[in-house]
Amino acid sequence: MTEHRHFVSKRIHAPRPKRWCLAGAAIAMVLFGSSWAGAQTAPSGSDRPPNIVLILSDDQAWTDYGFMGHPVIQTPHLDALAAQSVLFRRGYVPTSLCRPSLMTLITGHYAHTHGVTGNDPSPKYAPRGSELYNQRRAQLIANIDRFETVPELLGERGYLSHQSGKWWEGNYRRGGFTHGMTRGFPEPGGRHGDDGLTIGRQGMAPVTDFIDMAVAEQKPFFVWYAPFMPHTPHTPPDRILDKYRDKDLPITIAKYYAMCEWFDETCGQLLAHLDRRGLRDNTLVVYVTDNGWIQDPAKNGYAPRSKQTPYEGGIRTPIMFRWPSRLKPADRPDLVSSIDIVPTMLAAAGARIPPELPGLNLLPYMESGEPIPRDIIFGEGFAHDIADVENPEASLLYRWCIQGPWKLILTYDGEVNRYQSTHPRTERGPQLFNLLEDPHETKNLAADHPEIVARLAQRIQAWYPLKERKTELTPSPVEE
Repeated sequence: MTEHRHFVSKRIHAPRPKRWCLAGAAIAMVLFGSSWAGAQTAPSGSDRPPNIVLILSDDQAWTDYGFMGHPVIQTPHLDALAAQSVLFRRGYVPTSLCRPSLMTLITGHYAHTHGVTGNDPSPKYAPRGSELYNQRRAQLIANIDRFETVPELLGERGYLSHQSGKWWEGNYRRGGFTHGMTRGFPEPGGRHGDDGLTIGRQGMAPVTDFIDMAVAEQKPFFVWYAPFMPHTPHTPPDRILDKYRDKDLPITIAKYYAMCEWFDETCGQLLAHLDRRGLRDNTLVVYVTDNGWIQDPAKNGYAPRSKQTPYEGGIRTPIMFRWPSRLKPADRPDLVSSIDIVPTMLAAAGARIPPELPGLNLLPYMESGEPIPRDIIFGEGFAHDIADVENPEASLLYRWCIQGPWKLILTYDGEVNRYQSTHPRTERGPQLFNLLEDPHETKNLAADHPEIVARLAQRIQAWYPLKERKTELTPSPVEE
């Protein structure tokens, strides 16, 4: 296979601050071996580090899988993956919008740290296509230069890496991938994936060819499989859509359900290719959704309390890890966050883990079966359009946390440009829900449990202290 067949652009970017160059990493490995400072040693008894495949669903609710109990949607391949994995049904993403969520999965940092809080600079302050707008787009992309990304850290261990699907941060090489599909801004169509968005919808050859190449070169590999699915446009093939048309559903619902099954089918093709190449046992497969989606039955869009919001329909997702040679399948009750995925993948590879990463390496707890030693997870929400690319708080809408059964949402007056109907912010007080008794958040219990509200608000403030005092729509007891 010739590399230019699928991996079309090879722009070279300026060196990034605060990152090790590959030559320096190689010298360190010679001097100190594979357990050099800051690294996690490779799995004992293995000849090589595992391959890693990260599967990212795009706009899918946590309920919309067979293994999560959906009565209609068929996801046989992901059902099988869940049965073979350490499955966390109570998984979450800390931000319910695709670009910030994906940036977290490549850097391991929260949005208020990595700086990409929304999808686009606000066109309210600079018209799309203007010089100022494009400068702000470039400034947002430059945030990735401040961090050591997963492909770069794996590259220090000899990994090849491939990007396909959704990718907002310029050319794939900007993220440290050795191979990929997205040409990226400023080239036309480079907003969120360009050529990469064909993966899955137009076949799997770029990914499977890359895997074959890595096997031929005897290199461990990392695959970022983030297809534009089940994301709109909901254009499933008739052979799948017809199955849902027969169930007397609104056509918008039928199309979305069929998209979920089509996405599942592509995952099955990817997993089957690993099996054909004899790679199953020493490949870590990680699954997560970038953010939730509740299909509106009346139109081609999402329903309230869904994407972009801090409700379960926006932030909850199953998270699973399959690594047959190391992990026994299990159905875990623990709370986990996608913030944990980066350190866990790096640890599995024996790669260096930057000490400032806020997530947990879940590997020891998945292997031992011991409870995860953390009692709370956190998240945040910002407007789709970024009002100020240098000040995340200008677009801050929510901070939230979950501890045990309790979820607290605090709401702020950050600027919303488009999608104002998504953020009505009609709740003027704290929102507290018991998720175990009320997983769809139908009853706000804040007035009944002021002591829980106060305690959790203090934890939120300690996690992400606001640099500027903003007018809060939700009074936070810690800040009164």
